This record gives sequence, structure tokens and C-alpha cells, in this order.
Amino acid sequence: MSKRKICFIVNPISGVGRQKVIEKLIDEELDRSLFDYEIAYTKAAKHAIELSKDAASRKVDIVVAVGGDGSVNEVSKGLINSSTAMAIIPTGSGNGLARHLNIPLNLKKAMQTINSGKQIAIDTMQMNEETFANVAGVGFDAHIGWEFAKFGKRGFSSYVKVITKELPSYKAQDFELIIDGKNTIKNAYLISFANGSQWGNNAYIAPTASINDGIMDIAILKDFKFLNAIAIGYRLFNKSLDRSSFLEVIKAKEVIVKQKGIIAHIDGEPIEIGHELKIKVNPLSLKVIVP
Repeated sequence: MSKRKICFIVNPISGVGRQKVIEKLIDEELDRSLFDYEIAYTKAAKHAIELSKDAASRKVDIVVAVGGDGSVNEVSKGLINSSTAMAIIPTGSGNGLARHLNIPLNLKKAMQTINSGKQIAIDTMQMNEETFANVAGVGFDAHIGWEFAKFGKRGFSSYVKVITKELPSYKAQDFELIIDGKNTIKNAYLISFANGSQWGNNAYIAPTASINDGIMDIAILKDFKFLNAIAIGYRLFNKSLDRSSFLEVIKAKEVIVKQKGIIAHIDGEPIEIGHELKIKVNPLSLKVIVP
């Protein structure tokens, strides 16, 4: 039986530095009777998109995103609607999609998933010209994405510092939404467009989201007093935020958001949109390797 081709795309500055052991990990844990492998290191933002597109064009069987949510997002962009599957070795600080897919955070176990895991198809999403596989949003989480990008130090503790600093002064905003053709105005602290269920670090913004049902969860966090922040945070991490009176979840296939000067994020990475964004689901458009 011929070996399958696998390409590891490594972000050398991802998250908290766990990706530095990847060459040793491959040497010790990858089943070489099943795979011939290559390693490519990213050199700049969006380089992983080019590398994954190239691998797909060469009919590589599996492309492995070694990195955090940003790396996974870039690799997925290059593989959508191709025959090449994506696997994940999670080395970031949040690892939202990996956690949703139950991919082990232990790197040896993640590699074992690649050796013996199964292939499934999941939905992806499109926001204007950008595609993503997990969660995008506008409002406070997008604001935090921009501030975190300027903070200079990665990791969960840095993220908490940025949130703690910005939370007291941030104000809810009005958003015009057209959801599956129906207009509405929502005053919201943030709005997440969820394919997967969480941002990362087990912070579940859309606890009931399914990643292969052809539908997104529009999670609208309503305005709240600062005193409510602890209770909301507790529900966010114990997977019960959808039972809070402060969260409204609308399931849809397509949504248009209108607001002057929209600030957004895709999987935590800040992105400038303009005055209108259109988000739709691309059903079962990405193959992934899961336990």
C-alpha cells in the first residue's frame, strides 16, 4: 500500500512556544509506515494560506496546522473545497477549533490522532471575501482582538489583562442585522457568528453550535452592568451562557451586518470590514482529521 503524503505547516512564533518541539515530535510519534512527510515554516502573516493551497494543488493527503487559532484559520483557507484534509497540532494559547473537535492538547496524543484518526467534513463560513472555520464577531470581542494584537505578548494571561483593562469602559452598540432576509436592530455588547462553539480556552460563546449542520449560531450578548460580568464569565466557562438572559442565540444560514466603521475579528485575528459585512455558511466544505 502506498504511503499518504502529509505536510506540516508550522508557525514558529505561535502562542506559547510549544511548536518548537515539532521536528522531534514528528520523528518520534508519526507513523512512518503510513506517511511520507514534509515540513514548511511560515515566514509572514498569510503565508500559511499559500503553503496550504500549494499542498492541496499537489494532492497532498493531509495538511497539518501546527499553531494556534490564527494558524488553523490560515491553513483552512487554503484547503476549503479541496480533497486535502486538515489536521491540527494545537500549540496556541486558545485552540478554539481544536477544542471543539476534541483534538487533544497533549502534542503526542494529537499526533496519534493523525496516525489513527478519522476524516469528517465540516462547514466553513464566509465573511465578505474572508473564510473561516470557527468563530468571527463584532463588538467587544473584536475590540479585544485589536487591543490584544497591540499588546505584544501572547498567551491566556495577557488576554485576561487586556479584557480586564477594557471591560469597564466599553459600551454596547447598535447593529442593523438582516438575518435570512429579515431586518432587525440589536443593541449588543458583542455579536459572534459561530460555526464552532467556543472562542478558545473553553470559553463557550455558542454552547449548542454544531460544526456540520449547515447553520451558524448568531450569539448576541446584550448590554449588561459591570456587576453582572462575573456571572456572565462563569456561564461562559461552564458552557451555560445560552441559558443566561443576557444572551440571545439565533440560528441562520446567512446574515448581513450594517454599522458605520465595523471592527471585526476572525478567530481572534482583527480585521477591518468597512460599513457592511455579509456572512454565510458553506456546508461541509472542509475535510478535517478528528479522534
